[in-house]
Amino acid sequence: MSELTQDLMDGQELAATAPVRPEAPTFAELGARQETVDALAAAGITRAFAIQEYALPIAMRGTDLIGQAPTGTGKTLGFGVPLLERVFAPGEGSDGVPQALVVVPTRELGIQVAKDLAAAGRTRGVRVLPIYGGVAYEPQIDALRKGVEILVGTPGRLMDLQKQKHLRLDRVHALVLDEADRMLDLGFLDDVEKILAMLPEDRQTMLFSATMPDPIVTLSRRFLRHPVTIHAGHTAETGPSPQTEQLVYRTHSMNKVEVVARILQAEGRGLTMIFTRTKRAADRVAEDLDFRGFAVAAVHGDLGQGARERALRAFRAGKIDILVATDVAARGLDVTGVTHVINYDCPEDQDTYTHRIGRTGRAGATGVAVTFVDWDDMPRWRIIDKTLGLEMPEPPETYHTSPHLYTDLHIPTEVSGTLPTAERTRAGLSAEVEEDLGGGRSRRGEGGRGSRRGERGGESRGRGDRRPGRAAGATDAPEADAPADAAVEEGPRIPRRRRRRRAGETVAGESTTVVTAETDDAPAAAAEGEAAKPRRRRRRRGGGSAAGTPAEATAD
Repeated sequence: MSELTQDLMDGQELAATAPVRPEAPTFAELGARQETVDALAAAGITRAFAIQEYALPIAMRGTDLIGQAPTGTGKTLGFGVPLLERVFAPGEGSDGVPQALVVVPTRELGIQVAKDLAAAGRTRGVRVLPIYGGVAYEPQIDALRKGVEILVGTPGRLMDLQKQKHLRLDRVHALVLDEADRMLDLGFLDDVEKILAMLPEDRQTMLFSATMPDPIVTLSRRFLRHPVTIHAGHTAETGPSPQTEQLVYRTHSMNKVEVVARILQAEGRGLTMIFTRTKRAADRVAEDLDFRGFAVAAVHGDLGQGARERALRAFRAGKIDILVATDVAARGLDVTGVTHVINYDCPEDQDTYTHRIGRTGRAGATGVAVTFVDWDDMPRWRIIDKTLGLEMPEPPETYHTSPHLYTDLHIPTEVSGTLPTAERTRAGLSAEVEEDLGGGRSRRGEGGRGSRRGERGGESRGRGDRRPGRAAGATDAPEADAPADAAVEEGPRIPRRRRRRRAGETVAGESTTVVTAETDDAPAAAAEGEAAKPRRRRRRRGGGSAAGTPAEATAD
């Protein structure tokens, strides 16, 4: 813990070490209004997690708060219930101007937070709106005009809408900065400070972060007033969830897919997330696994918002059970039932490692995290291991034939690198329809120029669709193009010479100037079987005319 973090606590620190306890208090006992309690009960939530138990009494007093907790420990309701207590619903005097604001680093996290808050405020009719980039502005602007009570947004889109005068922030009296360290990693801290400067000074501010690097502490000092700091559950300093079994193997890059194919056939495996370092690697791994019969999709920054949400919906619904993702999806995804996480590429640092494997072992559930370490990754892995106290500095060398792989992960010994046909029971990504989000088009060609050409039929087809000599049926050009192709095959075209100019002079006679074009009398000459005679041209030099190139001599 840094000295700056200690200064922030001001002697007010609460420790919450267990994510959930049978004797935990109910939300009614913590002071939540009955409408919120009823809405949570309808969603199957009655007792508070540790961070909720400690945060709710403080936050509902209007005190500024710092919650140091990773995703998966219940922090959304830790700040969500106090927000709902502080806003007026439409039937309670709300005029539709936002009263509370939650700033999040990623689209996926914003969607999830808005969904949870809307569920908790459903009985009162509290309107919650997620706003984020990658989609059209118009639906979000229309929703703002109709009125909202709580906004959940990413920094970039919040700034855009405010500059366009579509967003009012002068009535916001409760602010939450969720996953502040992630916003620092993504370079959003300047935008966050600009947003904070737009808000009324008389407000409550709550900041949640898994780690507390010095820039986040500095931000807290500037914008929070005497905050109370709460530590809940496992953080990057205390290590990953104790509910997650961690396994580390030294693997060869050429054998990783074979090992993954065996792990995916382990007994009791549910939804699985595989993390890669690059977008290209995510696509490659997803394609390899799809070829082997697994229901898989990739999620990374090169996909449009519609494609990303389609993959996440299919994953949550169980139409696919494997999601290959870059670190853009390492935070903010709250998917129930993730039993296995595979670090296909070694994480860059201990924070990345903690956040990746935090997709499993959530809210008291158990999980399995497998990390592949290549020989070149060993120095980086030893630092992660030492920092987190994992006591696994020398991972065992492992291949898809290694007996300990099958023993550690409870994999049947008879499995192969391909999923048997009888077990391919999931609907797959194709069963999930991609929504048109009006601007969320993929940068990898989805909905690009090719699709627009297809919609317009043959009018915009390229020349290659009508080139002569193409096999029948090989083109999708309309039938109207067929006579032109047939005419090309009927006979040779009659050549005509053209003139080339050099520095204002006309030059005639070079064989390289011959082009395929018909002359006026060419059809008659062709009908009689005679060769068309080229026209005689003259070259002028110094104002006179000069004949005398070999080409002109043949014209005589």
